[in-house]
Amino acid sequence: MDKFFGKIDKTIFWGSAIICLVFVLIASTNPAAVSKIFSVLFSFFIDNLGWTYLLAVSGFVIFCLFLAISKYGNIKLAKDDEKPEFSTAAWFAMLFAAGMGVGLVFWGVAEPIYHFAGAPLSESNTAAAASEAMRYTFFHWGLHAWAIYGVVALGLAYFQFRKGLPGLISSCFSPILGEEGIKGPIGKSIDTFTVVMALFGVATSLGLGAMQVTTGMNIVFSTPNTTTVSIVFVAIVTTLFTISAVTGINRGIKWLSNINMVAVAILMLVVLFLGPTRYILNFFTESLGQYIQNIVWMSFFVDTQGAVAEHTGYGWVGAWTVFYWAWWITWTPFVGSFIARISKGRTIREFIIGILVAPSLLSFIWFSIIGGTAIHEERFGAGGIAEATFADVTSAIFAMFNNLPATELLSLMAMFVVTIFFITSADSATLVVSMMTSGGDLEPKSGSRVFWGAIAGSIASMLILTGGLSSVQTIAFALAFPFTIIMVFIMYTLAKSLALEEASLNKLENSRSNTAKTHNM
Repeated sequence: MDKFFGKIDKTIFWGSAIICLVFVLIASTNPAAVSKIFSVLFSFFIDNLGWTYLLAVSGFVIFCLFLAISKYGNIKLAKDDEKPEFSTAAWFAMLFAAGMGVGLVFWGVAEPIYHFAGAPLSESNTAAAASEAMRYTFFHWGLHAWAIYGVVALGLAYFQFRKGLPGLISSCFSPILGEEGIKGPIGKSIDTFTVVMALFGVATSLGLGAMQVTTGMNIVFSTPNTTTVSIVFVAIVTTLFTISAVTGINRGIKWLSNINMVAVAILMLVVLFLGPTRYILNFFTESLGQYIQNIVWMSFFVDTQGAVAEHTGYGWVGAWTVFYWAWWITWTPFVGSFIARISKGRTIREFIIGILVAPSLLSFIWFSIIGGTAIHEERFGAGGIAEATFADVTSAIFAMFNNLPATELLSLMAMFVVTIFFITSADSATLVVSMMTSGGDLEPKSGSRVFWGAIAGSIASMLILTGGLSSVQTIAFALAFPFTIIMVFIMYTLAKSLALEEASLNKLENSRSNTAKTHNM
């Protein structure tokens, strides 16, 4: 067994595996009961704990921005003489592919159309609703999402590459638990929970991607749009991303990320020139300005007075903003760990600016082109996109393509992008989970990656079986809350460690200065 899995931390490895396998077993034998539990949990988190996510995530943004402009910005996420392992272009490609992934294609049309045709604060299907739709879409996919990733990635990279500790979430707690404490029951519990959350986090997006590709195949090839087909697709792609994971980060993940960036760029350019080009460019410019102007208000808006709920008929902030923050947090263990892994050698300032600005801007461009075209078609063209989206959210992007030339070609390109995103995200996740369960080994054995790839695919299949999108939302809420508390502690321990390092450097500089003065005398 050791030859197959390699070096493993048995407590974390088997603890995580048993929890995941128990879920798969229960969900496969009694999906109705699991779905009912999910429904209760979903209502509880939306009704009672939404405000905690808004406060915490706003705090993450402030923390990252503070570090970027502070005196700590020049500190390297490595030893002082070490350089970055990857070029800036390759780093950005891997950041974007792992961090956003399938969700960009799934929500590219669906979210702007939802906010346009069911506007939270404006009259639906109007010019004001169009502006509001893109502003909120930018908000949900911009700085806040990447600040969530940034807090964990920064903590992991700092304690792993600068302090020489294992690449585990528990290492971030060394300033308060000590190096022995992080190896004890508390540290093991933190790492086991993190592994489980990483697997469920990636499984949520794998489930979304599978449902969307199944819909696309139904539209283009008339294959059945059923749960069974989605699960078969998950099985096929699980095999592909497991093969990719075995090839390692410098081959599989890097190559796939670069292919992904090219594929996304081609799809965006094709839609930009086939669609309402001038409208898209104007919409991007206007939406970016409105996003910057309203970011503080949106960050703390909870709808206390029920204005949105009265207007839309449901808890809009909980179902959208709070869900997104929870979803990003569920992705954070594996995305944060992966980002830390590829960011060795960069300064804190370079890391934060790179992770907040570049991927956010690329996401804004994507939504302006894909979502902007959909809104234009709904307002001024043939329409029908909102109706299709409300009937089946997975069909949104294909309904938009239906109003453009080369419909089938665009649909095939979208399915290709989803599949590559699918493989890249899952590939990154299996690598990270294998690292976490092997004591932080940067090059875990292939057997471990195969095992966790199969687990991730199984969880994704069970989420499809027990309710699709609603299951994804519930898992995000249920797992994100305790991890939010962990992230708050990571901010504290990182700030404490940076302050101690700065004080130590100042003391050393003062000592050298005094020695020089004494020598001169």
